[in-house]
Amino acid sequence: MVKTVLIVDDDPTQRRLMRAVCEKAGYPVLESADGESALSLLQSQQGQDIALIMLDLRMPGLGGMETLKRAKSFREELPVIVLTAQGGIDTVVEAMQSGAADFFVKPASPERVIVSIKNALNLTTLQGEVSRLKRKREGAMGFEDLIGESGALRHVTRLGERAAVSNIPILITGESGTGKEMIARAIQGSSDRAGRPFITVNCGAIPENLVESILFGHEKGSFTGANAKHIGKFQEANGGTIFLDEVGELPADMQVKLLRVLQEGEVDAIGSKRPTKVDVRVISATNRELGEEVKNGRFREDLFYRLNVFPIEIPSLRDRREDIPALIEHFIHRYNAEERRDVRGVRNEVLEVLCEYNWQGNVRQLENTIFRAVVLAENPYLSAEDFPQMADEFKAAGIEAGPPLLSNDSDSSTEQPPKLSNLISPTETNDAVAIFDRAGHLRSLQEIEKDLIALAIDTYEGKMSEVARRLGMGRSTLYRKLREHDLEVKRAS
Repeated sequence: MVKTVLIVDDDPTQRRLMRAVCEKAGYPVLESADGESALSLLQSQQGQDIALIMLDLRMPGLGGMETLKRAKSFREELPVIVLTAQGGIDTVVEAMQSGAADFFVKPASPERVIVSIKNALNLTTLQGEVSRLKRKREGAMGFEDLIGESGALRHVTRLGERAAVSNIPILITGESGTGKEMIARAIQGSSDRAGRPFITVNCGAIPENLVESILFGHEKGSFTGANAKHIGKFQEANGGTIFLDEVGELPADMQVKLLRVLQEGEVDAIGSKRPTKVDVRVISATNRELGEEVKNGRFREDLFYRLNVFPIEIPSLRDRREDIPALIEHFIHRYNAEERRDVRGVRNEVLEVLCEYNWQGNVRQLENTIFRAVVLAENPYLSAEDFPQMADEFKAAGIEAGPPLLSNDSDSSTEQPPKLSNLISPTETNDAVAIFDRAGHLRSLQEIEKDLIALAIDTYEGKMSEVARRLGMGRSTLYRKLREHDLEVKRAS
């Protein structure tokens, strides 16, 4: 979740200065001394974590301007801040035309550097959201827009991709807030109807006396108040897709007319002398159990079989908890950009509670919860006090919704014997921390500190108060170090 900055500069002193500024602001840093190594790093597995480049223009070998152009050729969305000791107007113009997000002359004040980084990252997030909304408006969203990698979501994706290659009617089921419309849009965007109309109708939100007119249209003068012709949602969707949300709410007489549309491919507008042919892909959705509705006589059996040709069930968020961290990260980035905030992520202990919470409102509830927390947040990382509506859950987990604890009090006065287990990744497998690297040189303090913390958590079985006491630091400091070193605690069972 933390965004990594890549500093590319042939001057080691400048790299150290920029690294100090970035790390003090909470951004992990990678370094490259030239353009070639920077491009290689970007294309590596480690390079996927890089969210921004700070690039010197004057370097031996591959120059900064050429490095900028090549980086943009395969990571177009990656923001690049260029810096140089000589800031001529022609250089600024060329850098901006090549895709640079900002430009400043060395030496720059730390405040100027951090503001530039924040603005560039927020702009990138906002551009991504604008692009997503544009794809949504144009009916071009795909399954790559779905957030999460859980097995349950992958199963839904596989079903959706199979359904997208035909015009088979689809019934999407699942609890409210699970993202049924998102799946419907992904099916449309992955089909040969991508880019064509995608018309959404919430069947439960239409007044009963207007359902027929809204769905199928009416002619001028066909009833009192019909002052003009209305073509209806099915004709609006002609050539594309109509999404009937909460289809189980349709009145019985409208169920009959919908069945005719599915059977004959034509609609009868109110007052029209002849039916109108339509070419529409029908995707319906409901949070009801339509099979039970049929048994109870509230939904037509023949219509149910027409709609339920290809069923897709969307799992609740409780059944795909492993997607929660990715969703939280997505919502934080989104609302950072929209609300001009700078929330970096969520405290480890808070994330554990969020992942275990029983989200009755599913993704919609999670999104609104994170939105509120981002607006409330006074610190870079969301903490318990940013979720006042979940105070009981945090209290049950032993987390007080207040200022971070600064004491070194242990969870237990009884000292536990050391026991090695894989509680944190990555870990050192030895019972000592290496001081020298393979070449015989001293390792950096940051590397040694990371390994020492990992070893301490491993040794004391993830008991964070004990770990903090043994390392001589407060628990809040320990959790900050975990974020800085990108260490993930795995609790012992």
